[in-house]
Amino acid sequence: MKRAVTPSSLSAVSWRDTASAEAQQDLDALLNMALGFAQLQLAERGGFFPYAAAIRTDGEPEMIAAQPSQGEGEHPEPADILASCFAALTDKRGHIRAAAVISDVRTAEATEAIRIDLEHAEGLALAVLLPYARQKDGKLHYGEIRAGKAQRQIWG
Repeated sequence: MKRAVTPSSLSAVSWRDTASAEAQQDLDALLNMALGFAQLQLAERGGFFPYAAAIRTDGEPEMIAAQPSQGEGEHPEPADILASCFAALTDKRGHIRAAAVISDVRTAEATEAIRIDLEHAEGLALAVLLPYARQKDGKLHYGEIRAGKAQRQIWG
């Protein structure tokens, strides 16, 4: 089951104290859009390649497909796709006000997680992790969402 998550529930991050209402709305919208699509891909396909999403300057959301290097074939390296996602968002930064890069990762604790790198033109950068495990019956179980400050990569 998909669940809506807002960064406001992330006690590790006090970014809302300084963020504008627009930045909060943009990051909430990106987080929920990103998690919804990632959870759907995990349920239907068992995993996903990294992808990007953004909020355009007109306030509309946009999904952004990565364009890995030529010669990557049908199975490009996830690191190349991640780099392509960040490059695409950096190229668009004059036309977007918030961005997210979403990936399927293994954490230091050897658990799988959805990772969402969120960034806003106002200067906010957050990394969000939602751990998950596939149960024996094939259903997905999600752990507690965690977040923390991240390094700016798009508007850096």
